[in-house]
Amino acid sequence: MPPTSTGEPRRKPPTGWRRLVARLPVQLYRAGLGHLFGGRMLLLTHTGRISGQARQVVVEVVAHDPERRCWTVASGYGPQAQWYRNLRHAPGGTVQIGSRRHHVSAYFLDSDEGGELMVQYAPRHPRAARALCRYLGLPSDGTPEGYRAAGRKIPFVRLVAFPDA
Repeated sequence: MPPTSTGEPRRKPPTGWRRLVARLPVQLYRAGLGHLFGGRMLLLTHTGRISGQARQVVVEVVAHDPERRCWTVASGYGPQAQWYRNLRHAPGGTVQIGSRRHHVSAYFLDSDEGGELMVQYAPRHPRAARALCRYLGLPSDGTPEGYRAAGRKIPFVRLVAFPDA
């Protein structure tokens, strides 16, 4: 695994047939089957920073605030993930949850907020939290402190829906 900016190992995004499998959720959304993911995954459409073309990725919702109409997602591949870099360049886009679409602005959370998010996420999805840390090569002993430390190393993005016009 290549090191992160903090020297920690981080997996590279998949290539070849693994990339095709990883991109399957995008195809399911395009086929109108986004409802299969419930509220756990969303389709993010954003603008490529180099091409200017629309790009799509399906990411897991780590936290959702229905009153504020915002969804928080994590960049498991770190700040080098293409979608994350694209949002840094142009922090707007569209999210689709099931069949509903919302125009959003992206806000990048600091590492302390990320740590707290991971502490809240882990008890709701313990297997997924353990698997995420293991997959990304992030240390975590399963305690809140361990998840907090891991969450500080994962870039989180809050996607806030524009007010209804």
